[in-house]
Amino acid sequence: MKHVSELRRHGLFDARVPRFTSYPPANWFSEEVDADCVRTWQSNAPKDAEISLYVHIPFCRRLCWFCACRTQGTRSEAPLAPYVERVLTEAQQMRNGFSNGVQTRRLHLGGGTPTILPAPVLNDLLTGLNDIWGLGALDEFSVEVDPTDVGPQRLAMLKDHGLSRASLGIQDFDPQVQQAIGREQSRDLTASVVDQLRALDVDALNFDLLYGLPYQTEQTLATTLDAALEMEPGRIALFGYAHVPWMSKRQSLIPSEALPAPEKRLALFDLARRTLLGRGYVQIGIDHFARPDDALAKAFFDKRLTRSFQGYTDDTAPYLVGLGASAISTYPQGFAQNIPVTGKYAAQVEANAPAMWRGYVLTETDHLRADIVEQLMCYHAATLSLSQRADQMILSCILHIVERFGDAVSWDGKTLTIARWAHPLVRMIAGTLATDQTAQTDQRTYSAAI
Repeated sequence: MKHVSELRRHGLFDARVPRFTSYPPANWFSEEVDADCVRTWQSNAPKDAEISLYVHIPFCRRLCWFCACRTQGTRSEAPLAPYVERVLTEAQQMRNGFSNGVQTRRLHLGGGTPTILPAPVLNDLLTGLNDIWGLGALDEFSVEVDPTDVGPQRLAMLKDHGLSRASLGIQDFDPQVQQAIGREQSRDLTASVVDQLRALDVDALNFDLLYGLPYQTEQTLATTLDAALEMEPGRIALFGYAHVPWMSKRQSLIPSEALPAPEKRLALFDLARRTLLGRGYVQIGIDHFARPDDALAKAFFDKRLTRSFQGYTDDTAPYLVGLGASAISTYPQGFAQNIPVTGKYAAQVEANAPAMWRGYVLTETDHLRADIVEQLMCYHAATLSLSQRADQMILSCILHIVERFGDAVSWDGKTLTIARWAHPLVRMIAGTLATDQTAQTDQRTYSAAI
């Protein structure tokens, strides 16, 4: 790979920075932002506001060791139906905050493992959400699918309710890698689920892959990519594995000595990037790839791409209502996150109390910075508006970026552009636009820059 020495000089292989799925990142949220604030945001929403729904299902039949998401294991189905009841109660509470005319445009079930829900419980969830929010005019209904924990009945139930996109977790097909991360899932099993989805006319498929896993080599990753591409997914998310055992204790089961070094991680990503580009995929932002005819690629070409807690999206709804334990809601005025502990979340909802835990109120400067960060994360370039260029703190940050990163960036007084070879530095560059709070945050809460 070219430019490795330049990337090393800029500190890429040592840095830990936010992923910037939001600005500011979620670890800036404060418990001082309360439910009364959020109710005001909801009541001020336009009568015909477009809304997307996200439902978090935290349960998993097994806990994969690599995962740092808010999840909990259960071998019993006993907690599933009561949890769904609490989610529907919260859904009604949240719906009551908006006017009658709001329009629900998207629904996404994430986790955890949404497909752990038995078909009758899935039906109760989706029927209830439709009764409360009205799902008849959805632009998209997507679900995260665990190929090891789904069956024809559940898939058929999802399709009956309008499933249009499925996101399949794969990570890596190599047996040694799978054993090391506690996730055994064969290529044949995955292909079978893909075939079942396509038989139901669910052709919009996303695959999630990871690089930087233990025992992963360029050869094993190439084999995984070949197997995945044979199934012709429309999108591939190629995330870097974040090893943070001090935050996710289950990751201590992963042998750290088997993890690739930072420079090797870059080589793994570059191999995957070149492979996917060679197969006709378009790179979207830092870690997504899509076929040119996919909606995400079209949004990228049309400059409509945005970034959210689910990654890159073509969803432009200004309101994202998060339901369930740890779910995050997005409003034009800020963010609100639910209580992460399932039992405490359920108790609050059952008591008809807000499930909110913490949040963040966006300032005018935050909005200006957030727009620049999102442009950089989506397009590796940002064109500043007059108000952004007039903000002395922002302008100072831009000049600092130019001074610090040198020929890795260019600035013509209006547009900041990251050189192609320096694209891996984008999270570091975006981090420079953050306020001093980033420097005050324990850097171990962030993932490696590559």
